[in-house]
Amino acid sequence: MAPPSDRARLEAALGHRFRDTGLLDQALTHASLGGRDNQRLEFLGDALLNAAVAALIHRFRPDWEEGAMSKLRTLLVRTEALAAWAADLGVELRQSMGKAKARMGQKPMADALEALLGAVYLDSGADGFSSVLAIAETRFGAAIRSAHPGLWEEADPKTTLQERAASSGLPKPVYALLSQEGPDHAPRFRVKAQVGDQSATAEGHSRKAAEAAAAKLLLVELASS
Repeated sequence: MAPPSDRARLEAALGHRFRDTGLLDQALTHASLGGRDNQRLEFLGDALLNAAVAALIHRFRPDWEEGAMSKLRTLLVRTEALAAWAADLGVELRQSMGKAKARMGQKPMADALEALLGAVYLDSGADGFSSVLAIAETRFGAAIRSAHPGLWEEADPKTTLQERAASSGLPKPVYALLSQEGPDHAPRFRVKAQVGDQSATAEGHSRKAAEAAAAKLLLVELASS
C-alpha cells in the first residue's frame, strides 16, 4: 500500500482524488507480486485512453482525415510516451524484489499509467469517461492543437528538434546513452534526449535509431508543455 503522502502527491499530479484508494493501490501493483495486480485495470485503461485521445483529436482537428488522426493517436499513446507520462506523475510500481529489484522498463510503466486511468474510470462512477477525458486533455490537448500532418513522418527528427529548440529560445538538444543491452547481433540502445528541463527516453536497435526516436517523442512533449 502506498504511504498517504505518496498517494496524495500522485493524486495531485494526476488531477483525481480517489474515493476507493484500493483501486489506486491495485493500479500500481505489478503482476510479479500476484494477487490483485494491475493487469485488468490496464486492459480497461488502454481502451479508455485510445477512446479519449481519439475524441480529443476529433474535437481539435476537425479538418483532418481519418488516416492522419489515426497516426497522431498512435504517436501520442506509444509505449515510450506513456512511460514518460508515468515518470512525470512520479509513478512507483510495486514489483517482486527477488534477490535484487529488476530494472523497471518502459512497458510496465506504460501499463501502470493505463491502469491508473482504468482506476480513475471505475472510481468516478457515472462520470468515469469524462474524468479520463479531462486527464487526457491536460496531457495531450496542447500537442493535438499544435500537431501538423506528417509530424510522425519527420525524415530527420533530430534536426527538427534542434530547429524547434532554437526558434523557441531553448538550449540545444543533448543526447545521453542510458544503457545498451542484448547480444551483439541484436543490441538494444536506450537513449535520453533533453532540451532544457524537458526530456524523453526511447529505445532502438542502434544508438542513432534510439536518438531519433527520443527526438520524435520530445517534439511531442515540447508541444504539450
